[in-house]
Amino acid sequence: MKRGLYIHIPFCKQKCNYCDFASYAGQESQLDAYLGALAHEAVLYKEIGCRTLYVGGGTPSLLAEHQLRRLAKIIRKNFKEIAQFDESTLEANPESLTPAKIQTLRELGFNRLSIGLQSFNDSELKTLGRVHNAAQFTAAYQAAREGGFTNINVDLIAGLPGQSLESFLGSLRHLVALRPEHISVYGLQIEEGTPFFKQGVVCDDALMRRMLEETRACLTQAGYHHYEISNFALPGYEAQHNTNYWQNGEYLGLGCAAASYRCGVRRQNTANVEDYIFDMENGKTPIVFSERLTGPAQEGESLLLALRQLDGVEPTAGQMQLFGPAIEKHIQNGLLTRVDKKIKLSEEGLYLASEVMRSFVAPFDEEACK
Repeated sequence: MKRGLYIHIPFCKQKCNYCDFASYAGQESQLDAYLGALAHEAVLYKEIGCRTLYVGGGTPSLLAEHQLRRLAKIIRKNFKEIAQFDESTLEANPESLTPAKIQTLRELGFNRLSIGLQSFNDSELKTLGRVHNAAQFTAAYQAAREGGFTNINVDLIAGLPGQSLESFLGSLRHLVALRPEHISVYGLQIEEGTPFFKQGVVCDDALMRRMLEETRACLTQAGYHHYEISNFALPGYEAQHNTNYWQNGEYLGLGCAAASYRCGVRRQNTANVEDYIFDMENGKTPIVFSERLTGPAQEGESLLLALRQLDGVEPTAGQMQLFGPAIEKHIQNGLLTRVDKKIKLSEEGLYLASEVMRSFVAPFDEEACK
């Protein structure tokens, strides 16, 4: 069975203005205690088979070399050597990805990096609240190449406050010239509780759509496979760990705020770092949410995850019975298309995917789902 292992490192140098993830600035002093708590939690799932590894955050590259080795020891003791995973990814920010850490990561067996760039424009990076500048990204990227990484993802964000189409395309073309194996491009979302939300930042949806349309054209022409709404890869470099999510595979999450999906049950740990450490040091469960999806909720989630992939999905008889009217509605309004037995997002549906996905999430439209 395909199963992914996710480990959450919630610490950051500075919280970005758009970020609503479970990440915390100025708490690096808790890193060693946090790693100790991770060791306690990992023992609970010892020897569960996982094929991919993803260390995310937060900023995992904040860990010092000795802390990275300690993390690897936890993984090795309870699961297997990092090099034995089919794919092993660590998220990194340019300002903390040093040549020494790159060497350590390669020695530990990591074979993939995901680097948060977001923009090549220093003014835009400052607006986002990023710590790094474009030159630091370039230096970190080159160091990763020289250090032996041959599978690198880089993130970009479209639709930043004050960003022009020309500026965004400049960043995109600059990145394509570096030829990373994988590129993720996300349209900016203003999430409640973030500094951008509090500042009243509003996205220019029409301009953002133009940026995303140009992204698809540019990257496709450059030989990248557009395989998921926000993700592009050179052939053979599609992200295995994330693809498992979209195929509704099982995953085990360790750390504060980490989510798991196993044996039909979805659960999530506390997002509070202090509570997580306290619970693990005192033999308590860090789980604060658990549910078993059944019936329409389970089938709907499987459909919406699969539809994120541009190859689409062949609905089961049960899914057609539950969601046939909703599927037909979106075929008629041009957001879905049918190819042989599969349904997939249309060109228009790529940019209005949230409208499609709402049809497969409770509460269901009684007219479209019977």
